[in-house]
Amino acid sequence: MKFIDEATIEVVAGKGGNGCLSFRREKFVPFGGPNGGDGGNGGNVYLRADAGLNTLVDFRFNRLFRAKHGENGKGSDCTGKNGQDLYIKVPVGTLAFDIDTEESLGDLVKPNETLLVAKGGQHGLGNVRFKTSTNRAPRQITTGTAGEARNLRLELQVLADVGLLGLPNAGKSTFIRAVSAARPKVADYPFTTLHPHLGVVSIEVDSSFVIADIPGLIEGAADGYGLGMQFLKHLSRTRLLLHIVDIAPLDSNPVQDVLNIIQELEKYSDELAKRERWLVLNKLDLLPPDEQKQHCQAIIRELDWQGPVFEISALSKKGCREICYRIMQYLEEDVE
Repeated sequence: MKFIDEATIEVVAGKGGNGCLSFRREKFVPFGGPNGGDGGNGGNVYLRADAGLNTLVDFRFNRLFRAKHGENGKGSDCTGKNGQDLYIKVPVGTLAFDIDTEESLGDLVKPNETLLVAKGGQHGLGNVRFKTSTNRAPRQITTGTAGEARNLRLELQVLADVGLLGLPNAGKSTFIRAVSAARPKVADYPFTTLHPHLGVVSIEVDSSFVIADIPGLIEGAADGYGLGMQFLKHLSRTRLLLHIVDIAPLDSNPVQDVLNIIQELEKYSDELAKRERWLVLNKLDLLPPDEQKQHCQAIIRELDWQGPVFEISALSKKGCREICYRIMQYLEEDVE
């Protein structure tokens, strides 16, 4: 399934029902009187977060959503039925914006959370409402008001505790396969992931965290080059970034690769650039055992990296367990 993380839709709430103009006409009742009931309220339109969805692809073709109108009032003081509310299912992590005003309407971050995006119209009043001591046979009613209509932009931002950051082919997909049940495509030829993958890493029975693999970044991603810019926003919800680096690339310098990614982060968001970020030197298996430590130390020195550093081989899972335990420890301390 193609991953769609943005969509535009139109929502129209229901119109309120009109009030009724009616008088009692019953046998043996000499004095009738008004008995027109009120109309019903129009249905509201809500967004509802559904944990079973992970894409906005359903909105590619179905973009107009209308709630039901309220019924008109009836005689015998009968009120019209309210219009049924409409609930639109969206993935957890969806943000809603009004396209015309650029107003942020809300953010759905919990399963089954709802957000009102279009309010139904108010009901009209029947003529019984206008009866007074001096106007015993009113012929006045009011009509129901129109429901709100909005053009919405929906954006999906993946919810994860940890985000994987790095160039294409750095080994992010292999790493998430090594530590979780997620199964993104991996191969022995260069390519990049086309849509984010989420994996749950279980440490103990009651300890786990969610990790997100996003498409690899390239130089100029913050200016719109490649796929990375489109998905950088998914990292904005994460609490920790793992910067995965191929320590033995065929045609580039690992140090320069790291600096390029840092530059793209800073250009995209100062807040994201300052987030806790750990360096993960991957693909140790490509180097002879006696050269691994020296090669990694040279990269760390040249970068002058001050944060945590991990040396792993995602392919053989060497060092993966240790980094997962450290992540769990960090997340638990961060909550406290």
